[in-house]
Amino acid sequence: MVGRYDPRPEVLIEHPPWTRSATIYQINVRQLTEAGTLRAAQEHLPRIRSLGVDIVWLMPINPIGEVNRKGALGSPYAVRDYYGVNPELGTHDDVREFVERAHQLGLYVILDWVANHTAWDNVLVASHPEWYSRNTRGELQPTPWWDWDDVVDLDYRHPELREYMTEAMRYWVTEFDFDGYRCDVAGFVPTDFWNNVRAELDAIKPVFMLAEWESRDLHAEAFDMTYAWSWQQSMREIAQGQAGLEKLLVYYSWNEKAFPDDAIRMTFVSNHDQNSAEGTDRELFGDALEATIALSVVGDGMPLLYNGQEAGNDKRLEFFERDPIVWREHPVGELYRSLFALKRTNTALANGRHGATMVQVVNTDPQHVFSFERHNDVDGVFAVFNFGPESTRVAFPRPPLTGEFVDYLTGAPIVLDGSLTLDLGPWDYRVYVAASGCEPSAAAHQPR
Repeated sequence: MVGRYDPRPEVLIEHPPWTRSATIYQINVRQLTEAGTLRAAQEHLPRIRSLGVDIVWLMPINPIGEVNRKGALGSPYAVRDYYGVNPELGTHDDVREFVERAHQLGLYVILDWVANHTAWDNVLVASHPEWYSRNTRGELQPTPWWDWDDVVDLDYRHPELREYMTEAMRYWVTEFDFDGYRCDVAGFVPTDFWNNVRAELDAIKPVFMLAEWESRDLHAEAFDMTYAWSWQQSMREIAQGQAGLEKLLVYYSWNEKAFPDDAIRMTFVSNHDQNSAEGTDRELFGDALEATIALSVVGDGMPLLYNGQEAGNDKRLEFFERDPIVWREHPVGELYRSLFALKRTNTALANGRHGATMVQVVNTDPQHVFSFERHNDVDGVFAVFNFGPESTRVAFPRPPLTGEFVDYLTGAPIVLDGSLTLDLGPWDYRVYVAASGCEPSAAAHQPR
């Protein structure tokens, strides 16, 4: 019997087992290939899988509105028909074949879903105009306060709209075997709608739900993962010299204390919004790029790889026009491949409650060097990052882990004890893994 003051679980949903050590890859079908189709994108799936990716996030595939369209091709997030497929991308059969091929390779596929708004010429505007919000003059309106002039805002006070949208989401899972959804601006749609959607989808099959939002409440009954927007913003400001390490410490404090321990946060260096509107990886992170990528993988969270990052994409991809990625072999791709392999095999780096808590390791240069460890009874990781433009020598007077470790990226052995000193170059980093188990000190935290 649960007592009046007994703690209750904050996360009431079950994450699919295949998400435990998963990584995620975002596909912008329009820009992935020269053809810009689902059939062409399907040819990239073996390569994506070889990077160590588990989940593929497919950007919206629905027909795009023509009224108030932005650019020549419009935004994929201006949906004209929730049951249709954009003919520029292919057909319903192409969607089905894409998902089937991904599943054959051991990949899971989630579909980008835009529930907050539709295109001005969505089929619902004519058939159900009462489902849309209105301005003070009684006119249909874009989402207030944003420059989203190509879309019109929905009003979730209507039960019939909620039923329609839920049935549309059920359709793509039932008929095409999608494994869940990435939900656009999820916080602009009532949480109780998402809670019900999750329950109805889970009744079909276990699904994975990603919210484009940063809120603890969405984790309770609806979403497995939310965006770590503030992590990415913190890293950008640090890389650009606009903030110190305290900004990053604040993020990890909030992440550990304010979010449920079974919440999964998506850590990302880039995505379609960041790349097109803000800048390329190198523009945003400069010489801190590789260290930021490493932290996105070995720190708490599920790392995202946006298509083209692995090729060292050096251009801001057009969002409303065709602008195919230039594919090439690149060291950034090999870095992601190597780090994803570590995440897959090292149990301390698992997602949610299955992973080990990040424990801060005190060092002698706290203004520039960020150091932490994660360990459980099987695996241990000790990571050190110099987030500064100058070389530094740093020591760790009270390491919470001791014993024999290996530099994961070079294979060089090292012994962790109170005498360890490291020389780090500008924006340099180290990731050490326990050679044979690990020996926590008495003060070390236990895994979650």
